[in-house]
Amino acid sequence: MDISKLIFSVFLIQTLLRHSPAQANKLFREYIGADSNNTKFSDVPINSAVDFHFIISFAIDYTTMGSWPTNGKFNVFWDSQCLSPVEVRAIKSAHHNVKVALSLGGDTVETGKYAYFAPSSIESWVQNAVSSLTKIIKEYDLDGIDIDYEHFKSHSRTFAECIGRLVMTLKKNGVITFASIAPFEDDEVQRHYLALWKRYSHVIDYVNFQFYAYEKGTNVSQFLSYFKTQSSHYRGGKVLVSFSTEEGDGGLSPAHGFFTACKKLQKQGNLHGIFVWSADDSKGMGFRYEHQSQALLANIPV
Repeated sequence: MDISKLIFSVFLIQTLLRHSPAQANKLFREYIGADSNNTKFSDVPINSAVDFHFIISFAIDYTTMGSWPTNGKFNVFWDSQCLSPVEVRAIKSAHHNVKVALSLGGDTVETGKYAYFAPSSIESWVQNAVSSLTKIIKEYDLDGIDIDYEHFKSHSRTFAECIGRLVMTLKKNGVITFASIAPFEDDEVQRHYLALWKRYSHVIDYVNFQFYAYEKGTNVSQFLSYFKTQSSHYRGGKVLVSFSTEEGDGGLSPAHGFFTACKKLQKQGNLHGIFVWSADDSKGMGFRYEHQSQALLANIPV
């Protein structure tokens, strides 16, 4: 076979798999590690009938003291004892439906100090990020990355090029197999992520839209309207629905109609998956909503 035809065939197969509803509609994702409250992978219930992604939070391109940006030189800012390379390999070995990713950025580096995206140049940031993240990903035996920058000291075009080139290079090098972004409804945030989406949507597999950043008391009708709006913004992408178990967050809660909305989307063929922020907060609740989310995705009566 002609090499160009072979490359095109591989690309076509990957594209079809990425956009196949059968691959997406049983996806459950959970952030873990941001609170450093000794929450372990093994604490979280895992339904064997779903595709389960843990997303460790966070890797940040700051010094370990949280002092200054280090231009793409990422460090681990999660509890590296509870969520160690050994623990990653153990949970993946025990549950073959589990993959593990790391999330970049987040809200703060430490109390009262934002984690800014502030590269000195595109070229140096990408070079440093590829190098530092490849080291972490290989050490921890991770499968993907999630982009969760929420504060910016850069132009949206710079963000798009840095993140787009990073994801593209990590995929090309075989370091990761999937990537996601985690935007929310905020003018500055959306401006940066939509610039990224416009140029590099072809290398982004999931949109972890933070629907819990909407106002408290969101009802089912409003939630479905928000989902429709964001699906149009990130056209062609797998926009996942979400809720938060962190006290004080907003959106449509599991106790007030979230699963009703999910079932409506499921009937329409638009439920691409569910993600939760976060395991650290759910631990004290016995992970009851994680059980319910996975049962819904797996079509198991609860």
